[in-house]
Amino acid sequence: MTLRRITLRRITLRHCMALCCCLFGLFSLPSFAVESTSLDPLLADLAEAKISKMVPILDKIEKASDETVLPLFRTLLNGNLYYIKSTKQVVGQFDANGDTFYKDVFTGQANPTLTKRDVKKIRVNNTLRGYLRNAIARIQLTSKNPSVRESAVRELLSKLDDDTIGILERLYPNETNKKVKHAMGLALAMNTASQTKLAVSNRIAAIDTLADSLENDVRNLLTTLSNDENPAIQSASNAALDTIAQRANRFAFVDQLFFGLSLGSVLLLASIGLAITFGVMGVINMAHGEMIMLGAYTTYVVQLIMPNYIDYSIWVAIPAAFLVSGLMGVLIERLVIRHLHGRPLETLLATFGISLILQQLVRTIFSPLNRQVSTPSWMSGSWEINPVLSLTLNRLYILAFALFVFMALVIILKKTSLGLNVRAVSQNRNMAKAMGVKTNWVDAMTFGLGSGIAGIAGVALSQLTNVGPNLGQAYIIDSFMVVVFGGVGNLLGTLVAAFTLGIATKFLEPTTGAVLAAIIVLVFIILFIQKRPKGLFPQKGRAAE
Repeated sequence: MTLRRITLRRITLRHCMALCCCLFGLFSLPSFAVESTSLDPLLADLAEAKISKMVPILDKIEKASDETVLPLFRTLLNGNLYYIKSTKQVVGQFDANGDTFYKDVFTGQANPTLTKRDVKKIRVNNTLRGYLRNAIARIQLTSKNPSVRESAVRELLSKLDDDTIGILERLYPNETNKKVKHAMGLALAMNTASQTKLAVSNRIAAIDTLADSLENDVRNLLTTLSNDENPAIQSASNAALDTIAQRANRFAFVDQLFFGLSLGSVLLLASIGLAITFGVMGVINMAHGEMIMLGAYTTYVVQLIMPNYIDYSIWVAIPAAFLVSGLMGVLIERLVIRHLHGRPLETLLATFGISLILQQLVRTIFSPLNRQVSTPSWMSGSWEINPVLSLTLNRLYILAFALFVFMALVIILKKTSLGLNVRAVSQNRNMAKAMGVKTNWVDAMTFGLGSGIAGIAGVALSQLTNVGPNLGQAYIIDSFMVVVFGGVGNLLGTLVAAFTLGIATKFLEPTTGAVLAAIIVLVFIILFIQKRPKGLFPQKGRAAE
């Protein structure tokens, strides 16, 4: 009797748990899971249909459902849609840790019992892929997210069929988002302009509307219409193309200017530390490029230490790179530079030898191969202003960061005791020493500060290019040109010179090529120095001596 009661309790408990799980699953599954029974016949037909017969079935699925059918279409578009041979149920294939699994397309619930023998792939071709892309975009037209709706409209501009136009005409009057409504109006205007049966005045009005757009699909349509049989349509299309070309050229100028400012920000970070050491100590530091390289490798090592926190690693890399390069700069100054003070040629040769030693040291530790530093997710991608102009986020952040470092350095030199001593030594070393300034300490701190800023430049460069032993050599000559062109020891001159050379280089490159552009810039600086030997902003007073 006791055993029977225990068994009944277990059975009752088991049944209760099963009932709870069923109820939980009923309420937790997406709403489509409850309504998907209406699509089961269509999904079964899709599983058995040939590729040539799939489009009508998919069209029925699209019209009979809403946004919840998107996982089915996306899985089929990616070539991962299968069906179970015994039940004709569609499932999606996915890989995890090298193993293949299958899951329900709509709920995402995995089915671990299925194997490759139990399923068969539903194949697709290019025609079907084109239909699926347009179908996905049409379904997204009713999405609650405005950005999704806008992207869907722009995706459909290249293929505006009757079904798509009908959907847009139905949705256009009730659309509340301005960007989405503008995109819909653009699509409807493209359709009107291409309809030869409509009145010429209506088509010309639509073409005038298209003249305000920079979309590639719009330009392609206007190019086609410029060969229309009607002279009025040809004239209106050519006028619209001229208007678009003028706007595109203006934005192309802005794009070139942005890349020039981006290069200028890199040159500013690379040369600002050199301007300090060159201006205060009169040292031609040929190892300055290796300070940049050390900063870049420090970023690489930081990401190796914290691989799961790439988005935050750069905030650790910036002070770490400053300390590593700064301490190396202080070490070089204490061991080598201070013994060669007043002998610029020997200092140049010594620092050149140090640069070779540091390059070989890095090759020994990290190998000669380039290393890639991962870009944080918040620095990835671009800011798309319009179809012909997009600004990459990493370059925008580096530009802002370079200006921030410049302002911080100006504050340090203007508002701190170290800055006061640096300015005193740069203007008159003997007088500053006579007034009690520890010039040896100022030299070490100045060299360390300049080297540390070079290390920060290496952090920025690691987000733009691969990290290698010769990274700094690509910027050392340009850094010296910036310092000489702007005026030795003048921070404002360094800022103006860096951005001037960066913008000039980027505007010359499209017509002359990268190598010839660098030669032209070098020749210009040589000729400029002949007229103004002290640069754009020469030092005044005792500092000029």
